[in-house]
This record gives sequence, structure tokens and C-alpha cells, in this order.
Amino acid sequence: MSTPHNKAEKGEIAKTVLMPGDPLRAQFIAENYLEDVVCFNTVRNMLGYTGTYQGKKVSVMGHGMGMPSIGIYSYELYEQYDVEEIIRIGSAGALADDVDVMDIVIAMGASTNSNYASQYKLPGILAPIADYSLLRKAVAIAEEMKYPVKVGNVLSSDTFYTDDKTFNDAWKKMHVLAIEMEAAALYYNAARLGKKALCILTISDHLYTHKELSSKERQTGFRQMMEIALKTAIS
Repeated sequence: MSTPHNKAEKGEIAKTVLMPGDPLRAQFIAENYLEDVVCFNTVRNMLGYTGTYQGKKVSVMGHGMGMPSIGIYSYELYEQYDVEEIIRIGSAGALADDVDVMDIVIAMGASTNSNYASQYKLPGILAPIADYSLLRKAVAIAEEMKYPVKVGNVLSSDTFYTDDKTFNDAWKKMHVLAIEMEAAALYYNAARLGKKALCILTISDHLYTHKELSSKERQTGFRQMMEIALKTAIS
């Protein structure tokens, strides 16, 4: 049942998978939050683990950087391994004035400059959006835990470095909250395959104020995001 990118066998991966970009963050979650952990993938060092969280089976696996990478891994999880829900947990750079470092942004929608959706040959533009049931649960959990959370549109960009000096201003004027690089492809895959997806982000830096998290603050902030995602996964 293995694929060129995943050596897991059918049944070794839970129905809900948390996906950070960094495989070492997947390892951190497995070692610090899950019990009875089994590593199901080491291909290309894209580490994947299955364990239990508060008695319920959950998997966590890295997805790499950019839409082509998460597009491959999420598609295989949905299509080859019968995964029903994927929750991306990552970092983002803030655009909006009312979003600060350490805030948690939940992506209701994911605008993009990517050509990823061209494969579907649609007669228009499909807006890639989160699954509402996951979104509603995550927001409620964040508010209950009193973690600072914003909900809205993010940008999934194909470029980290760009020659276009007006790029950030153009998206900010449309009230996009933050920029990341993967959510749109995840949401498109989920839509195409009839699955569920959500992207939860921690603001690591602000593209206008130039504030950024220290290493210690990143650890604390990312833990908040991880806890929201884990509780959403089992609720």
C-alpha cells in the first residue's frame, strides 16, 4: 500500500492527521503529546507518526514547504490512506494591522497566486475554503482556552521572495490577514476528494511592523496552536 513518498501500510494512519511543514515539528508533537507512538514514515525524512491523544487515535506528519509538496502528501493521505480530515499547523507572516505576533489565525479561506487549481479545468475560480465543522470547533476551542485568535482570509503564496514590491500592499488592501504557502492546495485537494481540511497558523512575524518572535516565544506560541489542533482532532 506504500507510495513513493510514504511507506505506511493501510490502517497505520489515523482518520485525522495534523500536518506541520517541518517534519521535526511532527516529531515534537508525537514525543510531547501522543502516547503509544509508532513512526509510520521516514521516506525523504518526512516523518509521520500515529499515537493516541486523550485515548483517541491521531496521526501527525510533515508536509514540507509550498503547495506542490503539501499537494502530494495530502492527496496521498486522502486518496490512498482513507484519511478524512487534515489540519495544517504552521507559521505565517501577518499583513493586517490588528494581527500581532503570537496571534493564532484560522484560515476560513485561502486566496492564492498559485496555478494549482488549473488542473481542474474549471470555468471560473473556485474559492478554496476550510471545512466549516472543523473551523467552528477550532474557534470554540481557542476561545475556551483564551488563546488570541483571528479568523478570516489568508494568502497561500508560491513565492517567499518576490521581485514585486507592491505584492504585500495589494493583498493587505483586500483585508487578507496573513501570508503562508500551503493552505490553498490543501483546501483544493479536500474539495476535489470530498474530504475535510483546516489550516491553523501562528503569526511568527509581521510584514509591516517587522516584529518577530524570539525562539522562546515561538515554542510557546506553537504549543498553543498544537493544542487547539489536537483538541479539534478528537472533538
